[in-house]
Amino acid sequence: MRRFLERALKKVQRMTFEQIRSLLDLLAEENERLESVLESMTDGIIVCDADNNLILANKSAERLLPILGGETQDRPVWLFIDDEQISSFLKQSLESHDRIADREFSLDFKGILRTLSLSIMPLVSSGRIRGSLLHVEDITEKRSREARLRRAESLASLTTLTAGVAHEIKNPLASISIHIQLIKKTMQGKESVETKAISHHLGVVGEEVERLNQIVVDFLFAVRPMDLAPEETDLNAFVQEMMNFLKFELDGAGISQSLALAEGLPKLMIDTRFMKQALLNLVKNAMAAMPSGGSIKLITQRVQDEVRLCVEDTGEGIKDEILTKIFEPFFTTRPTGSGLGLTLVFKIVKEHHGEIQVKSRLGEGTCFSIILPVPQKERKLLEYEAQG
Repeated sequence: MRRFLERALKKVQRMTFEQIRSLLDLLAEENERLESVLESMTDGIIVCDADNNLILANKSAERLLPILGGETQDRPVWLFIDDEQISSFLKQSLESHDRIADREFSLDFKGILRTLSLSIMPLVSSGRIRGSLLHVEDITEKRSREARLRRAESLASLTTLTAGVAHEIKNPLASISIHIQLIKKTMQGKESVETKAISHHLGVVGEEVERLNQIVVDFLFAVRPMDLAPEETDLNAFVQEMMNFLKFELDGAGISQSLALAEGLPKLMIDTRFMKQALLNLVKNAMAAMPSGGSIKLITQRVQDEVRLCVEDTGEGIKDEILTKIFEPFFTTRPTGSGLGLTLVFKIVKEHHGEIQVKSRLGEGTCFSIILPVPQKERKLLEYEAQG
């Protein structure tokens, strides 16, 4: 249609009245079709010019947002929004030319609490930015379904965790009970007992009490919500700091270390307290898989709007049949450990809105990949010129 209009405009001076009228009818028909598409959409669409003035808003936008009436000419779009939070967000984002995806807002509209998702993207024409396009989506029901699913998953996870804790507690309690009985037997009928006779039993009791305490600590960490305080973090510097911290221990275990850190990574929003624990758990896991030594490599890389942190080892690998179970609470193939290490890693990564993947080959090694999203303001604008 665009190319047809360009050709027609070049010939307009040679057109007859009837030809011009047919062209205008065609334009009116095309405009009506586009308006019908916009008005039929369930999502809200708002278009602004290069000065952020409101050009048009479809019916869904007017239904979803508290849009004020009045003359639209030469007035920024945020002045039409009767909600201070959304209005301030639009003003700040549009004036700073930010590209925003899926920013969520809770809106009390006529006594009904709704959750809206707002996205802002450049309006591009002929390879140039001509304004902004605002997309508004009502995700109230979607978030409600997700909340119900999370509650069901949390209940199932809590049931599994509780059963696991009960099972884990049995062994140290049984050991404590046995050694207390042995202490009583040693003391029975005696006015005094040599320290040496009961010191071993007391030592075992102390170790089992510490084991119980660690089980409880890990359990609470697994079930309590995390109070994240993310800050802009240089991932490469974070990884280097962690490896410097672990170098002595890795050297002592006969494990060589190497880094492959991508240059120019964007800063990520990370709570380093928890991410240190996640990375530490992965490295400790790798060390346990290499009892006779080996090598460990940490890799960072950017893939589109994600950054990956990979922990790669040359250990014994993981069997295919248990690969899907390793993040389950209290699942472990080792004689020691709570079986919550990878569960905690999974939870920490999820709390950062990330994903974790694992690839392993038996006898060759394992690679855990933490995948974290790049913050919106760090994302580069898409190359719209290539689409023009």
